[in-house]
Amino acid sequence: MAADMRHISAISLFVDDVQKAKTFYHAVFEVETIFEDDVFVAVQFDNLILNLLHIDSAGEIIEPDQPGARGAGPRFQLSIWVDDVDAVCARLRGRGVTLLAGPKDRPWGRRTANFVDPAGHSWEVAQKLAAG
Repeated sequence: MAADMRHISAISLFVDDVQKAKTFYHAVFEVETIFEDDVFVAVQFDNLILNLLHIDSAGEIIEPDQPGARGAGPRFQLSIWVDDVDAVCARLRGRGVTLLAGPKDRPWGRRTANFVDPAGHSWEVAQKLAAG
């Protein structure tokens, strides 16, 4: 695959409440808004733009498909690798985030914890465990 096809530049998440999602991402990840209108907010993560698009507007960018129903369960998970999962989890709890699982050591060599954003998108924080 060409090198320019291995770099993810943006991810779009379909949300029910754009302002609630924006507030969550500002508070939890301390990201900045780089663009905003009535149905869309883009926030900057280092080298990645995360687009928060109101679900009613999502159909126009994925047509002829339509976004899946929230109650259908997560269909993907976004992962952030960190140096200290336990410290990050303490910070998340301090910001009002409820952890769904973890922190726990996984057999594939990571310590992980999971939570969801207000629209139900699954997030994981993971640290590499020292080789034993």
